[in-house]
Amino acid sequence: MSTPFYVSPQQAMADRAEYARKGIARGRSVVVLQYTDGVVFVAENPSRALHKVSEIYDRIAFAAVGKYNEFENLRIGGVRYADLRGYTYDRDDVTARGLANVYAQTLGGIFSSAAEKPYEVELIVAEVGAGPEDDQIYRLPHDGSIVDEHGSVAIGGNADQISNYLDQRHRDGMTLSEALKLAVESLTRDSNGGERTLTAEQLEVAVLDRTRPQQRKFKRLLGRQLSRLLEEGSGASAAGAEPGTEPEAAPEEGGESSAES
Repeated sequence: MSTPFYVSPQQAMADRAEYARKGIARGRSVVVLQYTDGVVFVAENPSRALHKVSEIYDRIAFAAVGKYNEFENLRIGGVRYADLRGYTYDRDDVTARGLANVYAQTLGGIFSSAAEKPYEVELIVAEVGAGPEDDQIYRLPHDGSIVDEHGSVAIGGNADQISNYLDQRHRDGMTLSEALKLAVESLTRDSNGGERTLTAEQLEVAVLDRTRPQQRKFKRLLGRQLSRLLEEGSGASAAGAEPGTEPEAAPEEGGESSAES
């Protein structure tokens, strides 16, 4: 009779973590930055149909990298959770912290289950508050842990290198143009120290803008509006850019957006 194959629990979990990390690293990066009027999401994503960044609820947005079908299921589940909680209790009871806890339980259960492979995803859940000190940004790795982030955060691709670049250059009180310029600069630097060029057509950009008069604070930056902001960020006028004066794109429905790895 042959001896059964045995793998220690520690080794099994380490192997699952390595498997998930490799899958996430293959995805294009997403960068999230706080600026004076809210939170901006910038993703390298040439697709106009498959979104990495989506609205979840009034003041809450979701960003992800990894396997599209896996984080799309999580996004849909988050929209359902938010709609049900807001309908049952109050719209103010739907928070990024509560949503992050739900995602953490789901990811943690999948990661520790021997019956299925771990999800190859990493998530960001952000909520814009009345002021910059009230903004909330949570990063959720593949194992379901929660990391409370401030200022800037990057996931996917060469996230460590991008995060180091952002940590050195991000500051409080940045305008939208300045934050967008910094985000694009961080994404264009490859792991070998070289630089690429990213155009507006290769980027997916959205904001949670606290200055919007509507209850829903999410909007996408598209077309000429995005190109103009990129030009302002590259020029001497970046410091004087006023995001509140930009024409607004139609907000995305939380239940209609999708994303890609």
